[in-house]
Amino acid sequence: MTRDFFVNHGVEKSWVSLIYFMDEIVSKKTTEYITSLVKRDDDTLEALEDYASKNMVPIVTKEVSRYIETLIHIIKPKKVLELGCAIGYSAILMAKSNKELKVTTIERDPKMAQVARENFKRYGYEDRIELIEGDALEELKNIKDEFDMVFIDAGKSHYNEFYSDIVSKIYPGGVILCDNVLYKGMIADDDLVKRRKKTIVKRMRNFLDIICEDEKLITSVIPIGDGMSLSYVKKEDD
Repeated sequence: MTRDFFVNHGVEKSWVSLIYFMDEIVSKKTTEYITSLVKRDDDTLEALEDYASKNMVPIVTKEVSRYIETLIHIIKPKKVLELGCAIGYSAILMAKSNKELKVTTIERDPKMAQVARENFKRYGYEDRIELIEGDALEELKNIKDEFDMVFIDAGKSHYNEFYSDIVSKIYPGGVILCDNVLYKGMIADDDLVKRRKKTIVKRMRNFLDIICEDEKLITSVIPIGDGMSLSYVKKEDD
């Protein structure tokens, strides 16, 4: 599979708006410039970014964090489900962006979950962010609530399975946001695929096929960070 994968998923076929840079997801200079435009209005996110950098904890990139923040302000969700909490960076980012927002987040690593809980308490979000410790594939089956938005940033091999479980938990008019869907460009170009990553690439491509072709969704794949997908869950009158 090459760039034709994206060409074949045009707007007419799957309601997809897709932008793709031919040589990389986004050039380094472009990313550096976009990142330089992101200004913070307090020290909370900067402190979390510094901790993540020093401890080699993967969190969303700064330009992606601003995209998420902007999206929260636009759609104004009241309830968000996050898969993949890590140190709580994205959950705090979303809660910070909307004072009425409540976040339910799932993290399977006990050490990360403990750090996240400490961060929620330290920065005053423990009343608005609920952390469920466990494997998302298992914990999703126990969640009966419905959400305005789901943010997937957990095991890249399991996005298909996550989607199967969350599709019934999204209100019509809600959105599904997924990170790392272009996976270092490997999803778009076989020449970039590393042998040990073949399974992840195959499953992620399948996931993109599913959300791009699902008639219940309108999906856009966006070349920001490591690639993001944004899916709108149609209402009956859409």
